[in-house]
Amino acid sequence: MSEITGFHAHIYFDDASIGQARALCEAARDEFGVEMGRVHERPVGPHPYWSCQLAFRPETFGSLVPWLATNRNGLSVFVHPETGDAVTDHTDHAIWMGEIADLDISTLR
Repeated sequence: MSEITGFHAHIYFDDASIGQARALCEAARDEFGVEMGRVHERPVGPHPYWSCQLAFRPETFGSLVPWLATNRNGLSVFVHPETGDAVTDHTDHAIWMGEIADLDISTLR
């Protein structure tokens, strides 16, 4: 088993839900001390939608991920581990809440 050094949660949104997504990410940052990335108003990397990344340590998973599940209010959330194998982390190791998106994995190779 690969060692998990961290996790990323990507919150997906659009023009109509940007305020909701920003509020969710800021609440997660404030409640759990996670690192909140930029609020991208365009697709970035493999992500086909606008998104904001939350980076967190493995020990935060058990409290943050259930909180995201119950507080996402219809937003799609993509969670993946960081093991050093970006392609596998974004495919085989992925966890989805809400709509599953087709990622552009070619950006990770």
